[in-house]
Amino acid sequence: MHLALWGFGLVTVLVGLLGLLLFFGGCKHLLHGRFGAGGGRLLFGLVFLFFFAFVASAALGLRAYLRLTYEQPVATLSFAALGSQSYRATLTDVSGRITTAELRGDDWQLDARVLKWKGAATVLGLDPLYRLERLEGRYRNAGQESHDYHSVVELSADTGLDLWRLAQGHGRWLPWVDATYGSATYLPMADGAQYSVSLSPTGLLARPTNTAAEEALRRW
Repeated sequence: MHLALWGFGLVTVLVGLLGLLLFFGGCKHLLHGRFGAGGGRLLFGLVFLFFFAFVASAALGLRAYLRLTYEQPVATLSFAALGSQSYRATLTDVSGRITTAELRGDDWQLDARVLKWKGAATVLGLDPLYRLERLEGRYRNAGQESHDYHSVVELSADTGLDLWRLAQGHGRWLPWVDATYGSATYLPMADGAQYSVSLSPTGLLARPTNTAAEEALRRW
């Protein structure tokens, strides 16, 4: 972690402690009838505690994201046929977590969201962050895509404050957060096919890693 981030974290903790002191100090003054001094301390304490709670919740939400500094592998995928337009997909991410699901269709699609920074946040040395969102099956026929069973697997769950959604709905209050960038890639499913997926600041990129996947691409 960058030194600037450690410093920001320390300041945040100190603000939280100061907020607690002011809050309880204000309550003590109010109990003794000193409403002017107590009310002021109580108000400032609540403001500092709100700032601490906001930053702490945002930090908890960012735990679901991973750093993105250059093109780097994010997942591998393999497929086994279960029937007509039905495959068992196995996704392994960079943390070693394995997700297995049945996907229906002809192609697979992997979605990711990328959280970038602007302005003062870049001064702190923050790198772009990413998280894999979902894996789904796609039909090449538009009629099937519209009406047949659509299989989707969620790969991430929101924890804490979701800066992505907050920045999209209230961007003017978070001018240092860039949450307008998402990315997706899709390739054909085939029995025994294996793919590697990487992500760079420009988006997701999938590549075949065995003969079955290369053959599926030639027939695509």
